[in-house]
Amino acid sequence: MTLLPRLLAHKAEPHLRAATAADAAALALIHAGSFHRGWGADEFERLLADRAAHAHVLTYGAKGAPFAFVLSHVVPPEAEILSIAVAPDARGKGHGAKLLSYHLGRLACEGVRVSHLEVEATNEAALHLYRRLGYVETGRRKGYYAGPGGAADAVVMRRDF
Repeated sequence: MTLLPRLLAHKAEPHLRAATAADAAALALIHAGSFHRGWGADEFERLLADRAAHAHVLTYGAKGAPFAFVLSHVVPPEAEILSIAVAPDARGKGHGAKLLSYHLGRLACEGVRVSHLEVEATNEAALHLYRRLGYVETGRRKGYYAGPGGAADAVVMRRDF
């Protein structure tokens, strides 16, 4: 993509929509830029093909490529967020809160009454977002996440609708 279309694309308002299999490669890039071990496009294709998967993306404009996504496994009345990520250059602008609020609203419309997730204990930005949106800590998994700096705990969280 040349510089001018990229600059113009970011002037468009963020657009929320359901993720599709065609988004798999873009989601893999966002995920790889956000986590120690990124999921591949093939993993996203498999996940998105699952009837229990519910995913939403944020794009710049209705036809733009995704720059953020959230993916949940849903078996009403419960859901588990499998992953949520915002591209590094789009962080710190409230996109995660907007995306997650929309996603949870859609899940509630589908009969979900409880949402679960796990987050690395050192991820302060994510913990702040989840707490602000009503998640509470329900447990910890010691040394659950392996990374370059060693093992980190997973914080298990829950939000009742």
